[in-house]
Amino acid sequence: MRQIVLDTETTGLEPADGHRIIEIGCVELNERRLTGNNLHRYLQPDRTIDAAAIAVHGITNEFLADKPRFADVAEELITYLRGAELIIHNAPFDVGFLNHELQRWHKDAPRIEAICQVTDSLVMAREMHPGQRNSLDALCKRYEVDNTRRELHGALLDAEILAEVYLAMTGGQVSLRLEGETTDTGTGSGYNAGPARRIRGNRPPLPIVRATADELAAHEARLTAIDEASGGNCVWLNGDRGAVA
Repeated sequence: MRQIVLDTETTGLEPADGHRIIEIGCVELNERRLTGNNLHRYLQPDRTIDAAAIAVHGITNEFLADKPRFADVAEELITYLRGAELIIHNAPFDVGFLNHELQRWHKDAPRIEAICQVTDSLVMAREMHPGQRNSLDALCKRYEVDNTRRELHGALLDAEILAEVYLAMTGGQVSLRLEGETTDTGTGSGYNAGPARRIRGNRPPLPIVRATADELAAHEARLTAIDEASGGNCVWLNGDRGAVA
């Protein structure tokens, strides 16, 4: 199961207005493990970057002056992406720009959808968390993914963060490790949970720590708040509340 988490940065918002891709960042996952086989390219757009875009990603024309153009990396990109599942947050934006660049490069170039399966993590998040904010920053907060490095947008950094968010959304694993590493900090949700650990038969019994009255009251108040917010659909209130004691 080869997946590529992809993000781009651009000169502006609309390829129809002549805006171009200036950064591509790709992080490869194989069986939900980082492989280290990432792809990261800065690109010379041959046009001025909008000031509003620079405020978002901080990339300037001066920085890109000696970088390759999309045509220089197109074949490499197609080969790298072919056959993978692409994980993209707000996929229509990035796919639209990629297809625009491919058509500029060669009129017979394949569309991204023809060589990859595209999964929009924004659509997934909206289905999982309806009515809530589902930006990448909001998802980082919800899934406790560290995004403190994200002072500005950057394609590779955002792809790395999205990979961690996607794993948390789909399987509970929130710590990424390269393939071949033996330590696994996932939750054992069925995705490479790692070798089972045997418990010693002579191990002393684990202590039982019961909730205090204040903790039980706080728990009850939290369930009540969830129930009110969900219109009476809090599943934890369907059973015996006394079981939490």
